[in-house]
Amino acid sequence: MTFIFPGLVLAQNSVKKQRTIITTDGEVDDIDSFTRLLLYSNEFNIVGLVYSSSQWHYKGDGKGTLFTSEMENTAKRYGQRKDLRWPGTSWMQKHIEDYRKIYPNLIKHAKGYPTPDYLKGIVKIGNIDFEGEMSANTEGSDFIKKILLDDNPDPVYLQIWGGTNTVARALKSIEEDYKSKPEWDSIYRKVSQKAVIYAILDQDATYLKYIAPNWPQLRILYNADQFWSFAYPWPKVVPIELQPYLKGKWFAENIKFNHGPLLENYYLYGDGTKLEGDPEHTHGDSTEASKNGFGKYDFIGEGDSPAFFYLIDVGLRSLEDGSYGGWGGRMIQSKTNPSRWEDGNTVTDYNPYTHKNDAAYPQTRWIDVIQNDFAARADWCVKSYNNANHPPNVKLLSQSYLSVKPGKIILLSGQASDPDSDKLTYHWWRYEEVGSYKNKVAILNAASPKANMTIPGDIKKGDTIHIILEVKDSGKPSLTRYQRMIIRGK
Repeated sequence: MTFIFPGLVLAQNSVKKQRTIITTDGEVDDIDSFTRLLLYSNEFNIVGLVYSSSQWHYKGDGKGTLFTSEMENTAKRYGQRKDLRWPGTSWMQKHIEDYRKIYPNLIKHAKGYPTPDYLKGIVKIGNIDFEGEMSANTEGSDFIKKILLDDNPDPVYLQIWGGTNTVARALKSIEEDYKSKPEWDSIYRKVSQKAVIYAILDQDATYLKYIAPNWPQLRILYNADQFWSFAYPWPKVVPIELQPYLKGKWFAENIKFNHGPLLENYYLYGDGTKLEGDPEHTHGDSTEASKNGFGKYDFIGEGDSPAFFYLIDVGLRSLEDGSYGGWGGRMIQSKTNPSRWEDGNTVTDYNPYTHKNDAAYPQTRWIDVIQNDFAARADWCVKSYNNANHPPNVKLLSQSYLSVKPGKIILLSGQASDPDSDKLTYHWWRYEEVGSYKNKVAILNAASPKANMTIPGDIKKGDTIHIILEVKDSGKPSLTRYQRMIIRGK
C-alpha cells in the first residue's frame, strides 16, 4: 500500500496532533477561515501564524510603488491598482482577542485549546511587500526556517492561504546557509521529509519558480478545483440540495448571532461590515450583494478552510494517503512528480444530485456534516456542556486492513458511544471512487453496527475496496464521525 506520508498511520490514530503553520494574505475569506480555525484549534498543533502576501494583497514599499517587475502579468490582467488591498498585520491579533473572551467556555467542551497568549505569541510578519517577494529574510520566514530545522521529526503542514513566498524565503535561507556545507545533504533530506505544503491555488509564482525546481522532494497537496465549493462561486458549484447550509437563514441562526464576540465578526453578505484596507470587497453592502445574487447573511466563502479540514481527525484516515478522501478533499499522486498530490478534472466523485461525475464533489459531499460541526462549535462558544452537542466516538471492531480471497463472506463490525447519550445511527457505505476494484459491492445490514459483505468473485490480487462506517448522533446539530476499513484482494 502506498502512503503519502510514511509514518503517519500511527500518528493519526493516536492522540498526537499534527503540527501546522498558517500563512495568509488576509483576504476576506481568509479571515472567515481563520475564525473557524480558532474554533478547531484544539484539533491540531498550531505552531505559527504568519502574515504573507499574494497577487491580490500586498503592503507595498511605502514609496508609492505599485508593482515590481515580477508583477507585470498581474498588472496587465487587472490594471494598476491605486489601492493595494492590504488588510494590515493586526487582524489576526484582533480575532485572537475575541477568542480570548470565549476561551473559558470552549475549554469546558474539549481539551487542547491553545491559550490566547500562546496564539498571539506565534503571530509573525512574513514577506508582505509585494506579490511573490522573497528576496529578504523576514520575521515570518525566519520563524518557519527555525521550525523546519528543529529536532522534532514530525511533519509540519504549511498551509498556504495566500502566496507561497514566505515559505519560499524560509527554504531559500536554508539553502543559502547550508548548500556549501558538508551537512547540506542531511539538511535537505530532513526538510524535505518534514515540510508538507497544502496550497490553495498558486497565488504567486514562487512555488513554480523556486520551490518546485529546488526542493523537488518536498511534498505538496495542491487544491485548485475542490476548494471552490467553500469559496466565492459556491452557488455555481454546490448542489441546490446542500445550499441551505450556506444560506443566510442558516448562518443567522447558527453562527452570526448569539454565539459570542468571535462569530459576531464573521463576515457574511449584506451584514453591513467593511473590510479595512480592501475597498474592492463590498460584501457588506446589501444592495451590492443582491446585485450579485446573494441574500442577506449568505456565506461569502472560506476558500482556505480545506487546508485545515484535512488535519481534523474524524476517522476517515485521509492523512495516510492523499487519495483516500475526507473533509479536506481528495487528491491523486502526480504522474510526473511523486511528491506532488493534486486534484483536477481527473479526480471526480459521483454527484448523486446531478447524476454526474463532479470535480468538486470530493469536497462538496461533506458540506452538510462540516457545517453541522461548525454550528456545534459555535454553540461551544456560549453554551454549557450539557446544553451543547459533542461528536460520537466511533471505533472498528473489524480489522482496519483486511486481505481476503474472492467469495469470502466478511463481517463489518464497529461500535460507537456518545458523550451526550444521544441516539446513534449507523451506516456502512463504500467509497467507490477510492478503491481500485471498480465493480459493484453489496453490503447487507448496512444500518447496523454489524454488517456483512461477500467479497466479489472477480476481485484480483491487490485490488482494494474502501468501506466507511458512518455514525450520526441525534443531537442538534447532528454530528458525524467515521471509521474506514480497507479490504484487499489476495
